Amino acid sequence: FAFCQYPFLISMGSKMQIMEADAKQQMETKWREAFFNMIFHQKAVMPYLVLRVRREHLIEDSLRQLAQNELDLKKSLRIEFIGEEGVDAGGLRKEWFLLLVRSLFDPQYGMFTYDEDSNLCWFNPASFENKDQYFLVGVVLGLAIYNSTILDIHLPTACYKKLFHQPVDLTDLGVFRPSLTHGFQQLLEFEGDVENVFCRSFVAEFENFGQRKCVSLLPDGAQKMVTNENRQEFVDLYVNYVLNSSVERQFDAFQRGFYHVCGGNALSLFRPEEIELLVRGSDEPLEIDELRRQTEYNGFEEDERTIVDFWSIMKEMEPEKQRRLLMFFTGSDRIPATGASNMHLKITWGGNVLDRLPSAHTCFNQLVLYKYENKKKLKRMLEMAMMESQGFYVK
Repeated sequence: FAFCQYPFLISMGSKMQIMEADAKQQMETKWREAFFNMIFHQKAVMPYLVLRVRREHLIEDSLRQLAQNELDLKKSLRIEFIGEEGVDAGGLRKEWFLLLVRSLFDPQYGMFTYDEDSNLCWFNPASFENKDQYFLVGVVLGLAIYNSTILDIHLPTACYKKLFHQPVDLTDLGVFRPSLTHGFQQLLEFEGDVENVFCRSFVAEFENFGQRKCVSLLPDGAQKMVTNENRQEFVDLYVNYVLNSSVERQFDAFQRGFYHVCGGNALSLFRPEEIELLVRGSDEPLEIDELRRQTEYNGFEEDERTIVDFWSIMKEMEPEKQRRLLMFFTGSDRIPATGASNMHLKITWGGNVLDRLPSAHTCFNQLVLYKYENKKKLKRMLEMAMMESQGFYVK
């Protein structure tokens, strides 16, 4: 009886174990190929996918090397920052993901647009970037899944549905464009004369670097007015334009990049929302006691006053502040899809300095604390550190 033929019977944790086993098997296959190639051809082949990148040229270096090593994308990933010492035991890899995602999804970079109401992003229909950049984003998503790394990416579920070739509609648009969707719903439900009140033609609008652009949804769409009879057609065409046709070039490249890494059989076990969970992590309420159980200490004892005060402060925080502290600590405000029990945290003593703010090595999920005089000061210093760092330090 093959449970994999009935994915609805398999828990999320079990699916992830199958995905990780599939990834491990494919990585080991690549490693063996490299090993035997080295023996029989007397040619040294790296058993890992090693990217050597410059911080000041992170996107260009990453894109070039990923393109040069397309056959090696399922090898275990290692990162080297040129001109810096350090062996990648996982921390440099996490830092590479953090910095690269931050750059690629920066609104100033122009590849994605953000909605102020939902705080979610979508592919920019007016982007000047070539398809290779979107291919890179898809590869990064796939690599994150295969290397068990949570990404701070704010793509809506519609993106993951499209990855699985599932249709998307007005409900999906409403998740990341709520104001636009609300306007469509008002149009569809309006009981008066739509043409005279709304004065809309079959034209879609979008912003192109500060300028408003109009695109006809039909031939001569600017001359065709929206009426009570054709309003459903107008909404359907507009939704299809936003979710599909306007970003077809960008999304197709993104999808190719994703499947180039994640095109294994294990992917078919997941639903779109489960892939989103793998990429972004879980937004369920934080289990502070479980986080505490997964934490090790360097320079502190578990029952020391500073540590007891720290966990007490975190427990007393509002859920939003708890997530801000987790973001400061780990670089992500979410926990793995399988829960906090799969997190590994570390709190380190920073030395005999009582006026220095806490800091965090997010690449190692490491928080640096000092032995402040009392709980009140510890709380104040944590809040100042979170505010001044705008979320997290990357070190």
